[in-house]
Amino acid sequence: MENEKILVVDDDEKICQILNLYLRSKGYDVVTCKNGMNALPTFEDSKPDLVILDVMLPGMDGWEILEKLRQISSVPVIMLTAKGDTSDRIQGLNFGADDYIVKPFDSKELVARIRAVFRRAGGQSAEASDKRFLTAGDIRLDLENYSVTVNGEPKPMPHKEFELLSYLVQHKEQVLTRGQILSAVWGFEFSKDSRTIDVHIKRLRTRLGENPSWQILTVWGVGYKFVVND
Repeated sequence: MENEKILVVDDDEKICQILNLYLRSKGYDVVTCKNGMNALPTFEDSKPDLVILDVMLPGMDGWEILEKLRQISSVPVIMLTAKGDTSDRIQGLNFGADDYIVKPFDSKELVARIRAVFRRAGGQSAEASDKRFLTAGDIRLDLENYSVTVNGEPKPMPHKEFELLSYLVQHKEQVLTRGQILSAVWGFEFSKDSRTIDVHIKRLRTRLGENPSWQILTVWGVGYKFVVND
């Protein structure tokens, strides 16, 4: 099996060198890029399995790169930045980032975050590790291939939306709080602002469209509930 490849996009030469050496010591292949304008061409050439993306970059900032990445790929992205404000973290998650780590960071913590993202991107949760498919009404999720069909029609979506949908389907007919969803899908507790969940739910509803056989219901003041209609 080939090593997983990680693209590091950061204009700090020292950080690129440190991550290159440390991640390679942990068995990953590493490609580095130090300019925002070169990030997307480097991504297309290297075809990484995960991207570590700085926010403050020359040429094109990390938010714009992330937005463009999400138009062409669902590859996992970890934002790496000196900004630790709540609003920045929310913005990264809402733009489709899978995790967010603030400089200065501990290399061991970063590797733990990388491994957690890869586990979540593997498509099989603890609740459904022995099942490849999830079905509810006419929706069908393939946990091995990370694909969704509705009434037989493919519905491509980014990893994080797939994980959110699969978690809702796995717990259908249950009311799930925003805290539960954040912990299970994003892998951490973050209760100061619920916009991350709300934005992804809105995207799911738009992507999947209205359906008579199931619904994603809002439980006001609590969270969400996936229900199957008889």
